[in-house]
Amino acid sequence: MTETLARIAQSAWEALPTLLAAAPITLGYALAAMLLGLPLALLVALTRIAGPAPLRTLAGLYVSFMRGTPLLVQIFMLYYGLPAFGVQVSPLVGGVLALTLNAAAYLSETMRAAILSVPRGQWEAAASLGLSRRQTLRLIVLPQAARVALPSLGNTLIGLVKDTSLVSVITVVELLRGAQLVIARTFEPFGPYLAAALIYWLISSLLALAQRRLEARLARQG
Repeated sequence: MTETLARIAQSAWEALPTLLAAAPITLGYALAAMLLGLPLALLVALTRIAGPAPLRTLAGLYVSFMRGTPLLVQIFMLYYGLPAFGVQVSPLVGGVLALTLNAAAYLSETMRAAILSVPRGQWEAAASLGLSRRQTLRLIVLPQAARVALPSLGNTLIGLVKDTSLVSVITVVELLRGAQLVIARTFEPFGPYLAAALIYWLISSLLALAQRRLEARLARQG
């Protein structure tokens, strides 16, 4: 048992340089998907709330499809399927695109619920002050909706950090792929996987801590 634990610890330690080099890629994918997904999610949410009927239907189908199919299948469809239409994408673009489209579907539902949670009377009060609907949305509704949505947005970002492991299937060297490369060299699986899991945990914990501090700060300001 002691020899086994020592071997696992040694393999985990040897995997650290590769994993630490891959960690920024994991975080970068998650942040890119979040930043690109937020504007798309807001557009989808507003379309579902107040868009024309055909666009509301399309937006609803998009959300239903992206939430109802596995992210891994979506990655395969984009990376391996788009070349059939003459569109070649790199692993970087394919991974970010799949994560973005998937995250936007979930984020849009969060934003839609947050926007609808703002009392209707505030829209009416803003109209009585001469504000347009766009001004009301930008100055009054969205700031309040952002506070309501913040916990869910933070949870989505943490979920994206873990979901980035799926882009390893298209040869992106993020944390999971980095661990697999080390295992192929050392033939010791547990240590590298454990080290990767601990780094995922550390990143998620730091993001959760930042989220809690931001929520507390907004609560004090509110």
